[in-house]
Amino acid sequence: MQDNELNIQNIDPSLYNEDLAPLKHKDRSWGAFEIFNVWSNDIQSLFGYTLAASLFLTYGLNGWAVMAAIILAGVIVMYLVNLTGKPSVKYGIPFPVMVRASMGVRGANLPAMLRAIIGIFWYGVQTYFASTAVTLLITALFGAGDGSTFLGLSGVAWVSFVIVWLFQIAIFWQGIERIKHFLNWAGPLVYVVMVALMIVVWYQAGDELLPAISTIFSADAERSGSAVAAFLAIVGTMVAYFAAVVINFGDFTRFVRTERQMKLGNLLGLPLNVAFFSFIALIITAGTLVLFGEALTNPADIVERVDSLPLTIIAALTFFAATVGINLVANFIPPAYDLANLFPSKISFKVGGLITAVVAFFVGALWVSVISQIGVPGFVNALGAIVAPFYGIIVVDYYLVKHQHLDMQQLFSSKPGSAYYYVKGWNHRALLAFGGAALFSISTVLVPALAGLGGYGWMIGAALGGTFYYGLMLSHRPAAATSAI
Repeated sequence: MQDNELNIQNIDPSLYNEDLAPLKHKDRSWGAFEIFNVWSNDIQSLFGYTLAASLFLTYGLNGWAVMAAIILAGVIVMYLVNLTGKPSVKYGIPFPVMVRASMGVRGANLPAMLRAIIGIFWYGVQTYFASTAVTLLITALFGAGDGSTFLGLSGVAWVSFVIVWLFQIAIFWQGIERIKHFLNWAGPLVYVVMVALMIVVWYQAGDELLPAISTIFSADAERSGSAVAAFLAIVGTMVAYFAAVVINFGDFTRFVRTERQMKLGNLLGLPLNVAFFSFIALIITAGTLVLFGEALTNPADIVERVDSLPLTIIAALTFFAATVGINLVANFIPPAYDLANLFPSKISFKVGGLITAVVAFFVGALWVSVISQIGVPGFVNALGAIVAPFYGIIVVDYYLVKHQHLDMQQLFSSKPGSAYYYVKGWNHRALLAFGGAALFSISTVLVPALAGLGGYGWMIGAALGGTFYYGLMLSHRPAAATSAI
């Protein structure tokens, strides 16, 4: 794909702005290291560590078996993102533009807006969690204040929340390169601190550590089903954890110079990175069991038990960097593009990011006192299950229906009869495929009888979306692969 082929000849202001336009190869500066750090920041967050550590304790499996399941999930996700990332490496387009090929130039706003709502919600929640690290730091240095609270947050907590909120705005306002530099710094820093903590725990636990890994985890939880079912449930849970980034991975790969660098970054950042990080989580979790008599899955709790001011300061800065990192990767960049796609002539990437930040401020500020109390996370998790079919639709459309060829000019055209106009800008067959598959996905969240499939809900929903879409598109095969339907 030559750079001159990425120039859009006829600009439609309802579909085009500079942030959505194909990024030319000469303007791309990301390599394997940047993609590796996208995954480093996604995996090495407080929530990512707590999830990995909890899996060692929840399913009643030997610690090594749990680690194998987590690594397998990393391999699966690597293949999934190689598929969604490839077209954006080739054409330099973000997710909301890519999805126009299958959903239609107007229909693309449906997956984009659903993804934006999920991103904005979790951006607010993660901003609050990042602020708890700053609260830990301020409290350690200056004390906790007078103890008075507003909306469940102390004065120190409010100051911390506003600091984190403004810090994130300052980063994204300087553009994607500044975000890249922050991720490249935050990912390795978190690893250094986690490795140091692992070494300390391993040294203090001594000879009791390895027996704890092999035996205590197996006896720590009652397993209701078979070991194979537990193994597969862990795989499904970890794949679902990465699901949001899997769908819109093109938002990142459009900045990558070559497909080879993308694949190398995914290999280093997923199976190998997950294996090493899971090993760290396994050792530290076993160590806390030996040292404190109970397994601690939250790094903040471990630091609190150690009760060392220097460690508290280093840990607070690390937790802050880790949580801001995942927030920028999973919850800021996607809605910024998705909102820009809604009204390109009025909303740029920066304006979309500002809207994300403003709405997310209220989500984060009300998290403790209101949102966490009324079951809203369940609603957002349901939305997460709903978007799963879009993965299958996007992949099947690009590889099996469009045969890895997209017409860049047509992706930015809303003329009736253009390749991706379909019916008034909507591909009704894609909507039907999405609706049928989403009905199943949401059932795994809402219907008690299907609760056992919850861990596999995302993968099954994605598979059904692709299968339904392929069947519907084959039933009305157009004269050309990209002609209107």
